[in-house]
Amino acid sequence: MVYLPMPEASEAEIMDHRHQATTTSRELPMARSMCWHCQSEVTGEYLCGQCVKVQPLSKDLDYFACFQLPRLLNIDEQELEKTFYELSRTFHPDFYSTKDESEKAISLGNSAFLNAAYRTLQDPIQRAEYLIRLEAGAVKDIRSNPPADLFEEVLDLQENLETFRQLAPNGASSDLEALREKLQDKRERLEKRQAKMEESLQSKFKEWDQLQERTLLPGEAREEKNTVLRGMQEILSNRTYVRNMVNDLLETTG
Repeated sequence: MVYLPMPEASEAEIMDHRHQATTTSRELPMARSMCWHCQSEVTGEYLCGQCVKVQPLSKDLDYFACFQLPRLLNIDEQELEKTFYELSRTFHPDFYSTKDESEKAISLGNSAFLNAAYRTLQDPIQRAEYLIRLEAGAVKDIRSNPPADLFEEVLDLQENLETFRQLAPNGASSDLEALREKLQDKRERLEKRQAKMEESLQSKFKEWDQLQERTLLPGEAREEKNTVLRGMQEILSNRTYVRNMVNDLLETTG
């Protein structure tokens, strides 16, 4: 199991963590309404108010809710990091090394979920893909075919790359250098297209956030949100394909 880095906990910090656990907590959806250890009622707190045992997070908890964030695509990344380290000091296995196996297992599960949530939300692209999964089904539904207007160019590019690979082992030649220049030109054009996609994606992020902050009738909100989500899906698909082509060019031609 791999955990994201956290400032190393000293003995004093561990004792302080145990003391604070009796007085502080953050409300998050729990896996059950009763403490697994003492059967006391658990009202949305990750530590039991009676026996101070850590509680398992609900399997229905999404990454945004874990960090108590609205489903927005432009978020305060410093606040995200701050919350991550706060929760890490509650769930991290280092604080449960002397506890019983049940608490160790719960801390491992909660910490793994927290790490996955943080990795996803701190990256804008992963954040958008995750939101699409939440709002409009699996990201795997995003098509993987090249953009229609690039299809012919992609076929030509693949042929050129194959020719370059065949010529390269024979060393420098006029044909090889001419083909290298041609491929570098294609790469530059693809990189410009990729930059425009990034701009379009940022525009969609803004559209989504504005919709989330508006008061709309349920049917109207869903229709407008679906339109934005489909637009993001299209851009993400095209972006992935073009990025892979650029990487292929870089790897082949240097």
